[in-house]
Amino acid sequence: MGDYDIDENFVRALLEEQHPDLAELELRPTPGGWDNRMWRLGEDLAVRIPLTANAPTLLRNEHRWLPILAPRLPLPVPVPARISEPSERFARPWIITTWVPGEPADRAPLTRVPQAAEALAGFLRALHLPAPPEAPVSPGRGVSLGSLPARFEHQMEYQAQTDIDAVHLRDIWDDAVAAPEWTGPPVWLHGDLHPANVVVADGTLAGVIDFGDLCGGDPATDLASAWLLLPDGEAKRFFAAYGGADAATIRRARGWALLGCLSLMEIGHAGDMGWPGGKPTWGPAGRAAMERLLVSGDVTGLADRP
Repeated sequence: MGDYDIDENFVRALLEEQHPDLAELELRPTPGGWDNRMWRLGEDLAVRIPLTANAPTLLRNEHRWLPILAPRLPLPVPVPARISEPSERFARPWIITTWVPGEPADRAPLTRVPQAAEALAGFLRALHLPAPPEAPVSPGRGVSLGSLPARFEHQMEYQAQTDIDAVHLRDIWDDAVAAPEWTGPPVWLHGDLHPANVVVADGTLAGVIDFGDLCGGDPATDLASAWLLLPDGEAKRFFAAYGGADAATIRRARGWALLGCLSLMEIGHAGDMGWPGGKPTWGPAGRAAMERLLVSGDVTGLADRP
């Protein structure tokens, strides 16, 4: 994907080629993005251009499934409106979605925290229904934490450069891996709920974006957002509003949150160093989430049942 200079002229040329009725709308680049580069199109739409080799598959998953899921979700999500096929100009599919107003949470803090905790819980309660057999399966989301030791160890290599207590981190990880595994049916997951993938307006959660990792699996993957997204002390409110999470699920959710924190901090460090793919705003978000996680302690008080 590095062979393309994805600037405004390039995106407009793609629109003129495949969607001429939209080609005259205003284009504005938006910050962020890992697998895709996004441009706001007019007032109500967005263009998402894949940057990585994996991105086209993720976009096709969104295009197939998100229009089905969106009507039951209580927060705005970027519903795919059109998909564009590969051409001589650009050899990958790309999509046009609805625009979700707000600022990403790594750039805009949550100030109406109780409302945000309840909104997040309501969103996940609505999303976490059994997924059909043909739902996407991810090798790194919704799976057993016991299958991800290499990922954990890789991320711990970065942690060695920080002042965080590695023994405490390993205790959290070992407890999560030792927790009983999910035995229910795979449920629909967002799969990547971190601060850059939700938007804030008027101090509260206003939308959820970037469903590229949409898949079926263990709900603990998404429940990690209790620490990744919400300020101190709100995990209890969140789990009470979500309902139905047992102690084992919350223990696994802490393991997923640990992976998320380490990833955010590593990508944030890359941004501070000016390395490709780095996101400077992700580091502080990851560090704050890590501090919440380290003081979370016993989860039994958060669970509906042991």
